Amino acid sequence: MGRITILRDFIGIIKDKASQSKAALLSDPKTLSLHLALLRATTHDPFTPPDPRHLATLLASGHTSRATVSTAIEILMDRLQTTRDASVAIKCLITVHHIIKRGSFILQDQLSVYPFNGGRNYLKLSNFRYNTTLLTWELSYWVRWYALYLENLLQTSRVLGFFLSSASSSVDKNEEEEEKVSSLINSQLLKEINSLGNLIEQISRMPNSLHTNGNILVDEVLGMVGEDYLASANEVSIRVSEFKERLSCLSVFESVELGFALKRLEDCKERLSALGQMRNVLVETVWGSISEMKDQVGNNELYGGEGRLMVMESSKNKVSESSRYGERVLKLGDSVDFFSGRFSKLQY
Repeated sequence: MGRITILRDFIGIIKDKASQSKAALLSDPKTLSLHLALLRATTHDPFTPPDPRHLATLLASGHTSRATVSTAIEILMDRLQTTRDASVAIKCLITVHHIIKRGSFILQDQLSVYPFNGGRNYLKLSNFRYNTTLLTWELSYWVRWYALYLENLLQTSRVLGFFLSSASSSVDKNEEEEEKVSSLINSQLLKEINSLGNLIEQISRMPNSLHTNGNILVDEVLGMVGEDYLASANEVSIRVSEFKERLSCLSVFESVELGFALKRLEDCKERLSALGQMRNVLVETVWGSISEMKDQVGNNELYGGEGRLMVMESSKNKVSESSRYGERVLKLGDSVDFFSGRFSKLQY
């Protein structure tokens, strides 16, 4: 087994050297440094993460022209989608994650719209397999999970309107985010909490395999996903607090949908608690608020259901008071109810 491992590592080194030589001969001189940086960041070595120096070169391309950035993303995605090696694939995904977290606006934008001819599920790694050893077999499992996770992260970021856990969405912006959330209609707020639920649910499905324990590549993934988990829990907390303000104003359908969303989030708690790296005192506080809110929603449905059903029966095809806000014409003396219960009525 040791000889097979040594042989595989040697072949990996040869492949890396050959790829770099090919790039030096065939790449456009203007983007050669980017191409070489990517190849050096995504080697076949299963025990070393991407070199920070090469990642910095790739991230620095985000401050150049849009054409250069577009080329950088194409090179990265081509490397990701053509490799059959689990180590190369997971390093490419780590690079994608770094772009989401630390990339410039142009770099993030080009990543979010790839492929440029349209399409979905662009990472296309759901069937990835590399089964030469037990380690590579388990790394393949991580590749499939990580690719799906990053697709969820990008989708959630689109729904929220910013890249979750990126340098541009720091904790310092909490007050600004709370103000924005308070202005959302109920349907959009439900869409956001459901999207965050999808992301946390995907985190809870993280592999827990024996042969990758202590692997530095996997540890790198765990660290980055752990940061996202804290950021997503914070965003959930903001939206749960907002729903507490609106609880008495929710329709039956909205209460039921919110109840399902909170129950789905709560179901993730046990799976995440089993993963020691996902435990955090602040997150436990968030879980407590989710459980409390779920109970309040249940009581709200139980004791307020009949009255709401009568209102809904008399206004079919209308979801909630807040969703009709845009259809009204304001007149002098009319009062306006803000979507959030923390604001009082204003007179016009």
